[in-house]
Amino acid sequence: MYLVVFRNRKRADLDPIAYEAENLRMEQLALASPGFLALKAYTADDGEVVTISEWMSEEHARQWGAHAEHRIAQHHGRERYYESYTLFACPDPRIHQFNRSQDS
Repeated sequence: MYLVVFRNRKRADLDPIAYEAENLRMEQLALASPGFLALKAYTADDGEVVTISEWMSEEHARQWGAHAEHRIAQHHGRERYYESYTLFACPDPRIHQFNRSQDS
């Protein structure tokens, strides 16, 4: 598994309708991408957003990063939507799990 964590803060002057439309399109494309496993996004009380995506391999994640339409959205993010962001990428993350219904 390959894990990508995208932390971001949005600009105060972004166009929320344009952002949501582009974000939804990127989610749809990611879901249909080879090697895609999962995607979750969380918004903190202070407005920071953390999106976690899981991929079968680093190659799959890099293919998504290089997808032509995604590259355009990345440019839009820097130019129109984000005040700041940090991307973390991690091959073979150490995973610890607990599930009460399965571990009881």
